[in-house]
Amino acid sequence: MVEAAPHVRGLGRLVGNPSVTKSDNIVSVAQLTLSSKNPTATKADALIIGVAKTSDGAAIIGDQLPPEFVQQLETLSTTLSITGAPDEVRKLPAPEAVSAGVLVLTGLGERDDEGAFKAETLRRAAGAAIREVAGSASAVIALPTLSDDDVAAVAEGALLGAYAISGLKSDEEAIAKAAPVETIEINTQFTRSQRAKAAAERAEVLAEAVHATRDLVNTPSNLLFPATFAEAAKAAVKDATAKGAKGLKVTVLDDRALLAGGYGGIMGVGQGSARPPRLVKVAYTPAKASGDMAQIGLIGKGITFDTGGISIKPSASMEQMTMDMAGAAAVLHTTIAAARLALPVAVTAYLCLAENMPGGGAMRPGDVITIRGGKTVEVINTDAEGRLVMADGLVAAIEDGHDTVIDIATLTGAQMAALGARTAGVMGTDCVRTALHEAAEAAGESNWPMLLPDYLATGLKSNVADMMNVSNERLAGMQVAGLFLSKFVGDTPWGHLDIAGPAWNTGSPYGYLGKAATGYGVRTLLKYLETRAA
Repeated sequence: MVEAAPHVRGLGRLVGNPSVTKSDNIVSVAQLTLSSKNPTATKADALIIGVAKTSDGAAIIGDQLPPEFVQQLETLSTTLSITGAPDEVRKLPAPEAVSAGVLVLTGLGERDDEGAFKAETLRRAAGAAIREVAGSASAVIALPTLSDDDVAAVAEGALLGAYAISGLKSDEEAIAKAAPVETIEINTQFTRSQRAKAAAERAEVLAEAVHATRDLVNTPSNLLFPATFAEAAKAAVKDATAKGAKGLKVTVLDDRALLAGGYGGIMGVGQGSARPPRLVKVAYTPAKASGDMAQIGLIGKGITFDTGGISIKPSASMEQMTMDMAGAAAVLHTTIAAARLALPVAVTAYLCLAENMPGGGAMRPGDVITIRGGKTVEVINTDAEGRLVMADGLVAAIEDGHDTVIDIATLTGAQMAALGARTAGVMGTDCVRTALHEAAEAAGESNWPMLLPDYLATGLKSNVADMMNVSNERLAGMQVAGLFLSKFVGDTPWGHLDIAGPAWNTGSPYGYLGKAATGYGVRTLLKYLETRAA
């Protein structure tokens, strides 16, 4: 029997609760407009202006701003020790010349060699400022937009910054103070540019996908478990279809279907929990599908809570393991975004959902399980469970005929040891690894390509099965996990994103990112799909 999730304000859309109102099922983003009006004369709660860092001190950046106003602000910035450094945001009372209620100065750092600002610089400046004015209803952004691409970057950063999770709070006043900005006006000369307008529309779809991913990852595990995650996927597809998306289809395999289908990885990991596992497929097929169209399989790790199983984790920070399904959330909403943008590429998301618990029926160290397709794995450490469910998902995606498969997972602590908390590891077949790296760079998600040396795979040899799930060597754990997954893709071009660090922000907010879930991977995967579609 599936446990019913309680009705929790704002989280009904996530857990498929039938008692929620229609508005609870909608993931919304701030309303975005482009305007060429004088930003100082525009009425809003906040006016956001960029500040650059130069060798002579801070410089106010704004072609649309009156010269005397710029001079006044630069004098004031010196008095207030404003430097223009990235992520530096200062709120000031608006002078009489400004119609907005508050003036916000946001740091842009230094210009690049061509005298402009990089796209990610603009994203972070816009997002940091929008986060700072949470609780306000409206904001005008007057950052430098020298091209359509700059408009896109500012729009993305602003919308990504306009996010807050408050679904479990009961203090209405605190909720209101943290509420994201509702309307955002970007001041730009490109108001008549069709490319700029299209970029703004794409930014809205992208931000909605990222916010929906964040919502799922931020949801506590007593509310989000395999069955309710599957319901959330259905609800998300239904909502996207209502907004005009076409070609989406959801298929859910429950524990009986998984057992009958030989999905030994997902079943093995999930067998210790009272909440049985699921495999959810969300397929997007363009209306004008052709035989030579790219067929991409996206596989996401969906461990809705990870105790480590019998190889139990230390108690410190275990509460963060509610985020171990970030990969599944990312592939779900990337696929939906592709449908909403009507990309001419076929995409199927595979959400490999299980709860890793140390129950009486739990998988034990020393057990041998059979992955779909027949390969056997000796389980040495039950806390290396993500690669087991992902192996089933990869095999299923290849069986379904995809010409490229990409998996994304909060897979290893070794990823953070090697690359830190903000940078994902990118691995896989050379061509796919390179394409994913380039997509991530363009999207503004920090990443680093990693090689998978064959010699590391020797540590996975088992005496009783085809392989072990961990190496008998402790070094290079991120690459060893990637090599394990590579054994299940054959000759199919394959990419692997280890997002253990960047999926979850345990530090202070920065740029367009707050604490907790970041939605990492959606922007990279969507950019990759757009490149393939082109």
